[in-house]
Amino acid sequence: MTRRRSSGRDCGPARPCAPARRLGSLDGVNPPGPDGVLWPCAWLQVRCFCGTCEQIGFSLGSLDGSMDPALATDDAPIKAAALIAARYPGFQPRAGLVLGSGLGRVTAALVDAVEIPYDTLPGFPVPSVPGHAGRLVLGWLGGVPVAVLAGRQHGYEGRGFDGMTVAVRCLRRLGCELLILTCAAGSLRPEVGAGRLMMVVDHINLLGANPLAGPNDERLGPRFPDMAGAWDAEQSARLRRVAEQQGVALAEGVYAAMLGPSFETPAEVRMLRRLGADAVGMSMVPECLIARHCGMTVIGCAVITNWAQGVEAAGREGAHRGSEGSLDEPMSRLNGINHEQTLALAGAAAGAVARLVTGFLEDWDR
Repeated sequence: MTRRRSSGRDCGPARPCAPARRLGSLDGVNPPGPDGVLWPCAWLQVRCFCGTCEQIGFSLGSLDGSMDPALATDDAPIKAAALIAARYPGFQPRAGLVLGSGLGRVTAALVDAVEIPYDTLPGFPVPSVPGHAGRLVLGWLGGVPVAVLAGRQHGYEGRGFDGMTVAVRCLRRLGCELLILTCAAGSLRPEVGAGRLMMVVDHINLLGANPLAGPNDERLGPRFPDMAGAWDAEQSARLRRVAEQQGVALAEGVYAAMLGPSFETPAEVRMLRRLGADAVGMSMVPECLIARHCGMTVIGCAVITNWAQGVEAAGREGAHRGSEGSLDEPMSRLNGINHEQTLALAGAAAGAVARLVTGFLEDWDR
């Protein structure tokens, strides 16, 4: 992060800097500070180098601007929001977008974009998987100011869900009311093959964990959040209407999240289909839980990059059907699945995803 020259002035009690005046808090009440106002410079315990206090330049104890690990605390969303507000003065996103594997090119559709690397924001995740850039991109899409998380951290990367929790709560703090989740997924339905888009209408959490476990901060959300409308029906209907207008064959279904990183076995695929899942992946559900906990509306779209193990064979070979349809069919041929294929097919669908999300936001903002 670029350091500005100091005029010898700190943020003082005379007036808060501009980002301080813009920032709110998740519960509508600013943390304790002079006159009850959140003052990022004081909160972050850094000197303001802007002179007039209209923007903030930060000295975080290193010449290259790298973050002090001590900043990655429970207050990380607050601190990250202050840094973001300083990097794009006057910008207040209304919608957040999380991009899954291979979908990073969607950010090319943003207007007046500003990019901020995750590793310069306290508490943000640092993805280690190819296809996840690890950048926050701010800009306009479909006439709406948006904050895009270009890449996510998965549970299987071994760092838990804290990073994505900070990122989503930071978006909420910046002003995002809506969170649009995307991912690459495997289809559990023979008629929905690679290249199709599937709108998520519900989910099954098989991650073996929940990012909301542990102490609850009532200022952020309730101890026991209701998940009956986790994937918003009204906004999903809007997405469906936009897809029809664009001529996009948008499938709909229940998304099952498994920890990974291994792909599912044929037996696991049979189990998932019996449970009522239509697609399977290794993400999205944690962000949905975090967003709903702090009051955000959520919709989701999965890019189908492959059939799950055995589903293609079951759908194409016309084997004998058991009492539960194709669920009991023998899987005489299995699919080869790898991450390179996932990235390639998701990347090919990035343009369609960008058009769909743009059309949705144009309609949403009316």
